[in-house]
Amino acid sequence: MKTARYWHLESGKQIVCDLCPHGCAIADGKAGRCGVRQAEGGELRAYGYGLLSSARVDPIEKKPLYHFYPGSEIFSVGGWGCNLSCSFCQNWTISQQVDRNGKRSSPEEVVASAVARGSPGIAYTYNEPLIAFEFVVDCASAARRKGLINAMVTNGHARAEPAAELLPLIDALNIDIKSFEDSFYREHCRAGLAPVLAFCRQAVQAGCHVEITNLLIPGLNDGRNALDGLSRWIRTELGTATVLHLSAYHPDYRMRIPPTPVSLLEQACEIARQHLDYVYLGNARTATGQDTRCPGCRGMLVERRGYAVAATGIARDGRCRHCGRAVDIIGEWSRSRR
Repeated sequence: MKTARYWHLESGKQIVCDLCPHGCAIADGKAGRCGVRQAEGGELRAYGYGLLSSARVDPIEKKPLYHFYPGSEIFSVGGWGCNLSCSFCQNWTISQQVDRNGKRSSPEEVVASAVARGSPGIAYTYNEPLIAFEFVVDCASAARRKGLINAMVTNGHARAEPAAELLPLIDALNIDIKSFEDSFYREHCRAGLAPVLAFCRQAVQAGCHVEITNLLIPGLNDGRNALDGLSRWIRTELGTATVLHLSAYHPDYRMRIPPTPVSLLEQACEIARQHLDYVYLGNARTATGQDTRCPGCRGMLVERRGYAVAATGIARDGRCRHCGRAVDIIGEWSRSRR
């Protein structure tokens, strides 16, 4: 079992994990809240190293990443466990438990699988990849050596020091901001908002492409003030071209609130578009919030019908075919600049 990074001994005997803001104090033979970082023999072990729950090729829009290699398919891997305990988790069957008898894969095997499938890179997704810090760092490093890109879907609940080591290896992230109210995080996720916002800022400062997802739950985090505050914060702290995905909730895990109405999503989209250039709607059947239009001339850049994507409005030099404005999208045309 690989020794974990970012931990210390408190009072010479108690193991404390320093990876995420929880700072779990872990007794010997036990795991932290994430379920995969375990104290053993006076050390913290990365029990989840290489322990995969899923490995398959997905449309990159499914992450969702709309402004990063649109229309491509990316080899996606996920493990077990999570450092949040969201009562509405849509992936709870892998995030809220750990299958300790699963097959383990090496970073070299993951990279070889991505290459064999003709993928431009690897996405670390499905559960929370940050809790598998050591494995993701090793995979991302190996992928870089092969000229592959690295993408991550994360809750962003990490401390600054490990994030500073990981982020230079990551090209793109979709970061969940569950709500713009700390009370929501405390009650429904057993976590805090501030570390997530700090991680978002750190990712942008590290030069990563960042997109944000906000899952809208009726009556809990869909208030006008919260949506307006989140959109203003993204504009001010991350930039007006930062993509925001507003996603529909459905009842799952421990929450039974009725699903998000399409009308609520569309109203939220209008609020967010007052501050941001790109707002998309997900997990719902609606013509609103699917396509990408140029903020300069409103010409069509990318058309989407489900996961069928056509970047018809983007020239080979990465500019709008209608007005010549440089597009806020990373694709093959920009790879040589990385």
